[in-house]
Amino acid sequence: MHEAYLWLMAIVMAISIGSFLNVVIYRLPRQIFYPEEGINVCFPRSHCPHCKTTIGWFDNIPLFSWLLLKGKCRHCGDAISWRYPLVELLTGGVSLLLIFFLPADITLLAALFFVWVLLALSFIDLEHQLLPDALTLPLLWTGLLCHAFSLLPGSLEEGVMGAAAGYLTFRLLSEGWRQFRHIEALGRGDAKLLAALGAWLGWQALPVLLLVASMGCILSMLIVSGIQKTSLHRTVAFGPWLSLAGASVFFMSIS
Repeated sequence: MHEAYLWLMAIVMAISIGSFLNVVIYRLPRQIFYPEEGINVCFPRSHCPHCKTTIGWFDNIPLFSWLLLKGKCRHCGDAISWRYPLVELLTGGVSLLLIFFLPADITLLAALFFVWVLLALSFIDLEHQLLPDALTLPLLWTGLLCHAFSLLPGSLEEGVMGAAAGYLTFRLLSEGWRQFRHIEALGRGDAKLLAALGAWLGWQALPVLLLVASMGCILSMLIVSGIQKTSLHRTVAFGPWLSLAGASVFFMSIS
């Protein structure tokens, strides 16, 4: 009975964190792109983006409120993005996997922080082609701190080398592509995310990480292009693929 109660609490906590990530995903880009709105992660209270009506607590229960409202605002009937329940489900599922497989110590907290930030970055990049410094840089420094306190496999030196190699590799690739095609194809945000992943995983993981992320991105482009009959020459968010590859390598390293 006690164990079942703890798992129930873990599920509630994980889905609630997913709800907070949705706030970050929606508000952080607006804070960057539209500072005149005065919006940030904490202010103002949750409201419908369409009719601006403040959302009551009963309509703000993670996952369940979206289902009960059938994905529509109670006041204006405007559609509520599918992203909200998806992020909450993903956060809950991944968090429970980590809680199940890892011992209940500070390494578990570090692992949860890692995947939560990657989830937020992935959806922000999908929607806005943006990887904010407000998320990538804390992720980088947290990875180095975890190495400094021996919470992750590998040494602090490997984390520092991973961060430097990740950033420089991506910047060199970006500059080479810009000189060759005269277009900016790889953003600085991607370079900072790869640096953060290098800080967590060490420089040795970067070749595999880049290979897996690139293959996933190319395959998805081919599939989407084939289904939608669109050109391959279009902007694609690379952050989600870096995040997915990084999370996969991370899980293998700590399991």
